[in-house]
Amino acid sequence: MTDFGQQRRFPSPLRYPGGKGKVANFIKVLLLENNLVGRDYVEPYAGGAAVALSLLYEDFADHVYINDVDPSVHAFWSAALLNTEQLCRRINDTDVTMEEWHRQRSVQAADDPDLLDLAFSTFFMNRTNRSGIITGGVIGGRDQTGKWKLDARYNKADLIRRILKVGRYRSRIHVSGEDALTFLEPWRTPSSEAFVYLDPPYYVKGGDLYRNSYGPDDHAKVALTVAALGVPWIVSYDAAPPILNLYQEGVRIRYSLAYSAATRGRGSEVMFFSEDLTVPDVASPAGVSFATVDSRVSEAG
Repeated sequence: MTDFGQQRRFPSPLRYPGGKGKVANFIKVLLLENNLVGRDYVEPYAGGAAVALSLLYEDFADHVYINDVDPSVHAFWSAALLNTEQLCRRINDTDVTMEEWHRQRSVQAADDPDLLDLAFSTFFMNRTNRSGIITGGVIGGRDQTGKWKLDARYNKADLIRRILKVGRYRSRIHVSGEDALTFLEPWRTPSSEAFVYLDPPYYVKGGDLYRNSYGPDDHAKVALTVAALGVPWIVSYDAAPPILNLYQEGVRIRYSLAYSAATRGRGSEVMFFSEDLTVPDVASPAGVSFATVDSRVSEAG
């Protein structure tokens, strides 16, 4: 893969369970087909923000609004924007060792850590833990006898390049750490020129993957908030029967998505769409290629 191709495929400095960056190309095609290119992009469950960065870097979105209530994730994105050089210096100067892993793990458990310390700790644990789960187990195990070692996903030069790029776009990236439903309040009005993508915690395994998981009542509140949005939206979830019952109206697409958290395999996913959207005719939202996107861009002029 060329360097440019690598940058397009992996825009985010963070790894994140669920692999939602794989639907970024589908969202680009959807924006093209619905004449929504250039709108603000809003993501209340940002995590690794791979979709947001992909849309921003390729000018499918004017500004991106990324939110995550997890203090560790919010600290990372705030530092990537506002303390870019300091964060990159910390990455460059810190050895990737098990001793450091234990040190950074203790930062995550601290009651009131320095925000830059927390940001770096989040990055370090994300890149050295299995599937990017901050509270998960280290790649290769604590005795480092596994096939892969803790630095297997820690290419300093490449990751620093990604963070520096985030910093260069700071005027078009807006970061917040609110509860997702509170964060969405400004987009309840139809006058807003925006597009919202919600990827809430999984219904079935959310507690295993995210520190801020939801119960049934929380998922129901999300569905009610989505129904009240005044702008186009899509929602993606694991295809659990209670979720399918919450979003009975409108178009939905079922598809499979590769995941590697805990055990490798494929999960059954579902994507729901607001009624004002034309849904692209594709085999799977997770299978749209860059070539397809480029072809659609050419067709659009």
